Order: sequence, then C-alpha cells, then structure tokens
Amino acid sequence: MANYVNNDNNFEQANPTSRECPHCGAHAPLLPVATPPFEVVRRTKPRHVGLVFRCAACNEPRFVRAAVRSIGEERIELSATLTEIERVRERFQYGYLPERVARLFRETLDCYTADCFNAFACMCRRTVHVSWEHIGRHARLRWHALFQDVVSIGDIDGATTRKLETILFGDQEDLPEISADEAAVLIEVIKDLLYQCFVRTGKLKAAVRMRRFFAGEHAAANVTPIERRRLESA
Repeated sequence: MANYVNNDNNFEQANPTSRECPHCGAHAPLLPVATPPFEVVRRTKPRHVGLVFRCAACNEPRFVRAAVRSIGEERIELSATLTEIERVRERFQYGYLPERVARLFRETLDCYTADCFNAFACMCRRTVHVSWEHIGRHARLRWHALFQDVVSIGDIDGATTRKLETILFGDQEDLPEISADEAAVLIEVIKDLLYQCFVRTGKLKAAVRMRRFFAGEHAAANVTPIERRRLESA
C-alpha cells in the first residue's frame, strides 16, 4: 500500500490514518491539510517529504514525514508509513507526586518521548533518589522490594533486570548504556514504582479519610440526645 501525489497535486491516501493525538489525547483520524507540490518533488527528488494533517477531534496540526518511493510522470509514490514529528507524550498522575519529584519525572518522560534513552535512564536514577528523600527511612529497601515484585510480575529476564537494577539503585558508578527495548521495560518499571509509592498511597489515604468522614456523619445522625429522649418519653 502507498500514498500518492498526482500531477494535479491531488493527494491520494491508501487508507485513512488514525492516531492518538498528543494535544487532546483522542484516537482520531488524521485529515490532510498540506501536501508536497508535485512539480517541486519531481524537480528536487528528495528522499523524504513533509505533510501536514489535522486531528479530526481537536483540529490541531499534526506534522508527519513520508519516504518517497518513486517519482513518475503522472504521480509520485509515497510510503504508507507516516512518521510523526511530534510524538504523544507519556501520561502520569503527577498530582499525587511531591512537587520536585513531579518536575523531574516530567523531564524523565520527555527524554523517553524524544528517544533519548540514555538521558532517560539518567533521569530515572535522579527521580528515584529524590523520591527516597520524600519517603524517608528505609526508602531504598522498600523500593528494592517493590522492584523485585515488578520484575517477578512482569517476567523480566535476568540480564535486563540486572541492568535496570544498576540504573535505578546505583550510586556513583557509571550508568550502563540502554537500548530502546530496555528503555521500554524501564519506563513501565519506574511508572509502577512511583504509582505504588505515591499514587496508590495518596488514593488509599483519601479513601480512608472519606470513609471515616461519612461513618462519623452516619453515627452522629443515629444518636439521640439524652434531654430529647426524656422529653419524648415523658
């Protein structure tokens, strides 16, 4: 399958494309807005061309790149694979994190989105160490126990586990280089660790407070003052 730019500048899409929008978060169709002129591409013969689409849900622009497969007299064939320039940012419930942890973790996820995997690994270590400062005593032991639990549940292989353990729990030693596949595992591990320590804890505390509040209201509503009982029984 392929996309085409005809000699009358008409753009033909092989199949409608739907993607998750980095602006509104909706999984919506991409609608073409600006496509490369036929004569310009035929004259310059680039390896790739840029196209502009808009999100059908929020109308924000989406910029993509496509490889040029062939250039003919009647039309230009483009790859059906559209590479987005602006990628969807990773999401997290930052409101439950301490301010400094949230700020560092946003930068951490931005590194992952930008495919800067070694910078991402470095920021993961910084995020972990700052998180320990907020948790306090025995934070390292607690996180290590959670890490082992995540590794077991996720069925992560031994080599990857050792590398992630060095990244997250190492001190002064150099960070090992990390591949895209290992970074994909690391992001799920670090998100789960932060969820368990901050998000889950915050939600549980809020739920307990709410239950106690309504329990107290219910108990107060069922108590009849002594003076009122005497008057009613008289």
